[in-house]
Amino acid sequence: MSPTDLPEPSLVLGPIARFDELVDGWFDKLRGTEPTDRIMYALTELGDFGLIWVLLAFARGLRSEEDARAAWRLAAALGVESVIINGVIKSQFKRERPVVQEPRPHKMRIPLTTSFPSGHSSTAMVAGILLTQKSGRPLKTAIFGLGGLVALSRVHVKIHHASDVAGGLAVGIGLGAVARALWPLYRRHS
Repeated sequence: MSPTDLPEPSLVLGPIARFDELVDGWFDKLRGTEPTDRIMYALTELGDFGLIWVLLAFARGLRSEEDARAAWRLAAALGVESVIINGVIKSQFKRERPVVQEPRPHKMRIPLTTSFPSGHSSTAMVAGILLTQKSGRPLKTAIFGLGGLVALSRVHVKIHHASDVAGGLAVGIGLGAVARALWPLYRRHS
């Protein structure tokens, strides 16, 4: 094999880039279709600043004082999570977001932070862990299913690479476990 037979360095993809490209290819089959685009863009928008999770917590907070206190605790925990993800972790990685060549079918907020890890994905896991503390399997399945859809919406709308989402899910699970251990939404009654 001569040096001219070797692929250009820019064409050789590492395992993370191959994973991102593979998953992006799966989403290419869904992009540009309705109602998929409308649903995924709506999920992305609802995930901005953890809005969907805070709304769910405060809606549940209407049931009792304990649930209202839990909603405020969730909002505070998500604020801390955002500082850790956007202020600390993303500044260490400085990964570029995906490049979008074609116009987006729906308007959306374009983040100012870098790409890795996905804050929407991390927030979804932290919220899921905290919101389901006193819940049965059906609610846990619904909350984490919704969180997974919010996370996947970030790949669909081409704001994150799939590996950013995977990293955000992993970091969110860790942060959620720490938050639940250090500052549970609900106090145990003896």
